[in-house]
Amino acid sequence: MSKLEDLADRVERLLLRHDELQRTNALLLAQVQGLTQERDQMKSRLSAARSRIEALLDRLPAQADDVAVHAGGATQ
Repeated sequence: MSKLEDLADRVERLLLRHDELQRTNALLLAQVQGLTQERDQMKSRLSAARSRIEALLDRLPAQADDVAVHAGGATQ
């Protein structure tokens, strides 16, 4: 009977460990989902910032001569 009791104890420990691992897995899945959402938001913000920077760069003079003329005119 001792072996049967030992086996029952081991099965009980395995079941407890299984429950613990399921809870841990659920917490990790929630964390992954949160981080994935945060990553997607950051990618969206980065894309928007990149678009704004490109729009600003498009508004800059195309040639260095234009910059020199504007700079010279401003100092006189």
